[in-house]
Amino acid sequence: MMATQNPVLYQLPVLEETISPSEIHQLLSLLDSKPTTRPTSSSETNRSVYSSEERRRRRMISNRESARRSRWRKKKHQEDLASESSRLKLTNRELENQLSTLTQHCHWLQRDSNQLLSESIYLQHRLAGLHEILATTMPLQ
Repeated sequence: MMATQNPVLYQLPVLEETISPSEIHQLLSLLDSKPTTRPTSSSETNRSVYSSEERRRRRMISNRESARRSRWRKKKHQEDLASESSRLKLTNRELENQLSTLTQHCHWLQRDSNQLLSESIYLQHRLAGLHEILATTMPLQ
């Protein structure tokens, strides 16, 4: 059982000191200064190295590769589904055979049970008749 926990409340600290005008001036000067060289991304590098035609050609090749991989994944998925379908059909056939066998055994057992019940009733009547014969032939003591 999990214990429920009370939520922890966080509060930002309250600044009791004020920022001086000189500190504000220093902060603003840091913001105004120009940043040092920023790292260029690989896409910017590609743009400057490759022409637009070359980029278009590379993109087309990349798209074709992507489409080829997508078709391969789709084909593999369909093959997996066909394999699973075949396996399930085989399992279903085996289960149907087992059901048929068990149903046949059930009918045999029901037939045997009915036969034993009939024999039991017959023997009970015969035993009752024998009790009557014994009761009439033997004097009460």
